Amino acid sequence: MRALLPVLIILFLMSGPGSAQETAPFKVIVNPSNEVSSMTKGQLSDLFLKKVTQWENGRKALPVDQATSSPVREKFTKEIHEKSVTAISSYWRQKIFSGRDVPPPEKSSDADVIAYVEANADAIGYVSAHAPSDQVKVLKITK
Repeated sequence: MRALLPVLIILFLMSGPGSAQETAPFKVIVNPSNEVSSMTKGQLSDLFLKKVTQWENGRKALPVDQATSSPVREKFTKEIHEKSVTAISSYWRQKIFSGRDVPPPEKSSDADVIAYVEANADAIGYVSAHAPSDQVKVLKITK
């Protein structure tokens, strides 16, 4: 048992925060031609809620959401907006009813979001952490 203790301690330390096993629940992606390489959570929230509608270069930002029933949307919404999908849906219903804006288009899968971002230079979306991202650029999310 005494010989096993150092091994258990090492395994415990390797499984802690910051380990290779820890991964983000989603990736935020943009077209490879986009100059942006990182964004804060607040900047992302503002883009997806259309409080900010342009990139820093003045071009119109084109956010794209996943379907409201998507697990990745639930994770994105909770972490970036710090709200539920239901609360964000209510936000958009109010915007639509008042005639002020419409929500970003919704895509039904990671592949559809990737295809949209790849086809639109000013698009931004999010996909599952395990989704392939070789056709797009993954942004670093900062606090």
